[in-house]
Amino acid sequence: MEPRKRRRSDRALRPRMRSPGRPTVSRREHRQRFWKSIAEGVSSEEAAVAAGVSPAVGARWFREYGGMQPYPHVPLSGRYLSFVEREKIAVLHAQGQGVRKIARQLGRSPSTISRELRRNAATRCGDLEYRATTAQWHADRRARRPKVAKLAANDELKQYVQDRLGGAIEAPEGTVIPGPDVRWTKRRRVHRQDRRWASSWSPEQIANRLRVDFPDDESMRISHEAIYQALYVQGRGALRRELTACLRTGRTLRVPRARTRGRRNGFVGPEIMISERPAEADDRAVPGHWEGDLILGLGSSAIGTLVERTSRFTMLLHLPRLKGHGERRIKNGPAVAGHGAEAVRDAIASSITLLPEQLRKSLTWDQGAEMAQHAQLRIDTGLAIYFCDPQSPWQRGTNENTNGLLRQYFPRGTDLSRHTADELAAVAAALNSRPRKTLGWKTPAETLAHIL
Repeated sequence: MEPRKRRRSDRALRPRMRSPGRPTVSRREHRQRFWKSIAEGVSSEEAAVAAGVSPAVGARWFREYGGMQPYPHVPLSGRYLSFVEREKIAVLHAQGQGVRKIARQLGRSPSTISRELRRNAATRCGDLEYRATTAQWHADRRARRPKVAKLAANDELKQYVQDRLGGAIEAPEGTVIPGPDVRWTKRRRVHRQDRRWASSWSPEQIANRLRVDFPDDESMRISHEAIYQALYVQGRGALRRELTACLRTGRTLRVPRARTRGRRNGFVGPEIMISERPAEADDRAVPGHWEGDLILGLGSSAIGTLVERTSRFTMLLHLPRLKGHGERRIKNGPAVAGHGAEAVRDAIASSITLLPEQLRKSLTWDQGAEMAQHAQLRIDTGLAIYFCDPQSPWQRGTNENTNGLLRQYFPRGTDLSRHTADELAAVAAALNSRPRKTLGWKTPAETLAHIL
């Protein structure tokens, strides 16, 4: 029997390997551009387009890495051949040019070009064919240096982290309290539903407590970022993904802060922040400057409140539920709870326009979505609209104090939609007829009448 002829690909300087599949659709620089866009607050789909890959690929990258950037922004060292150089090698090699001539044109060593043509060639057909995409794929695959996660290599450390993160809650006498039976759905927690009960230490608490519990054992050390990676990044093999339900946020994916800042309250610009409000509104010397907010109740019911800063005069906005509330919700459909942007805009306009023009100077609100129609409200009423800084309720102190007084009539956890407009007017009249210490024991109604 005639011996089998040796193929040219057998001369490649790499061991035989099983087929690793097809080359990837992207390179390292694509992923670097993708995660750089994610860090700037761009959505996964837009970041994928900016990186030069499809939106579906970008969404998969974000999901696989749990929203955490796996690649540094630092470009590869010039020591390694780039994809552009490999394209030039492929073109020149196809033209029949020699190794030394190719090396001179690229400014590389001839041994580098010779080794590249053999090690990263496409050998599936039995020949040493050189294609840039296949060569880059082989180089990227060979350059991987996957490190074993510290939690996967240290069982004692892993058990410590799991017990503090997802351990059971115990009564003072030691009895385990299981809490509600919650099924893991691989999605972030849903508001107003039961959540899993656990010890729920934060990764930062765990990382710093290790130094207290094991002061002399350096092997029992881990950073909080490493714990987050073990939770969010798929394939790490350290912590179970369902333990993300024990985090305070309950997120199954990490959300970059820049993305939340860019996505939230896009209707609020720097020119309408409270820092731009005129000084006359701060010292309460000139009437006509108002503060507003919503008080919420059971079933997403709400009542709007407006308080004049000088006189403390209060007006309540009736926000009844709209037709279709309680039925199956239409995705991206209109707000039917009664306190959507259009409903709040119309309620404020109908109430504030009853006042004289000198009492309609400005309105300060928090950055709630119910004020997304503030531009149209300003056109309809002539009110200058200003917004408080995030998490700064003291910037509307008068309104917050009034809301506390209103809770006597509208307690938390009650259905506020059952109150009629006449009932709200009666409660507002009761507040406006109470003497206030800050007004010299005059009532808000008397103070407003004196101003007028």
